[in-house]
Amino acid sequence: MSVIEHLEELRRRLIIAIAALAVGTTVGWIFYTSTFHLIAHPYCSVLHQLPKEVIPPTGCHFVFSGVVEPFLIRFKVSMFSGFAIALPVVLYQLWRFITPGLTKTERRMALPFVGSSLVLFALGGWFAYLTLSKGLRFLLGFAGNTLVPLLTVDRYISFFIFLVLAFGLSFEFPLVLISLCYVRVLSSRRLSQWRRWAWLGITVFAAVITPSQDPYTQLAMMIPMIVFYELSILVAKAMKR
Repeated sequence: MSVIEHLEELRRRLIIAIAALAVGTTVGWIFYTSTFHLIAHPYCSVLHQLPKEVIPPTGCHFVFSGVVEPFLIRFKVSMFSGFAIALPVVLYQLWRFITPGLTKTERRMALPFVGSSLVLFALGGWFAYLTLSKGLRFLLGFAGNTLVPLLTVDRYISFFIFLVLAFGLSFEFPLVLISLCYVRVLSSRRLSQWRRWAWLGITVFAAVITPSQDPYTQLAMMIPMIVFYELSILVAKAMKR
């Protein structure tokens, strides 16, 4: 393929991915109420465990400070839902764009690549959701009996989305390592030699990337990534890389 043909192919793949995102966002807009209740549930569960004197007067309801903020929040939540819905199509279009430069054997990895990417991203988002309530309980506990939490909806939604994306993308870590080993950029021997530095890098990464900075969230990201690193070494050895 010439450069022009590559650009045309890229444009076609982008159009399909954007169309899938638009459809997913529309579905997310329709089911906004259910999605919002799901997002707000960890915060509401934490409020019920706080002392009565520090429970905010709004209860489990968030506040907003701008006239257009409710619309922007609904659009942001719908976009987030749309991204989750359209992710299989986006990943498949990405793989289809790079397949012309791969061998026939490598092209057969399309379905395993897309499938494992989705499973790992969903697993990361699930971990983020499970640890969110514990992280919030830890952080709000510093308020004691003198400070009352009054969260704005924009900050909470942004915090939630960033946390889920951080976990989802970080859980793609083993797929990246195995792919690099498959194309012989890395090897199981080299990964074993880098183990100590990798563990240190993972620890620093988990401490920096998690928005809450609480130990529960950091450990929930750090421990699975270390386990994934060790599993990547075993998979690389099984592939004789």
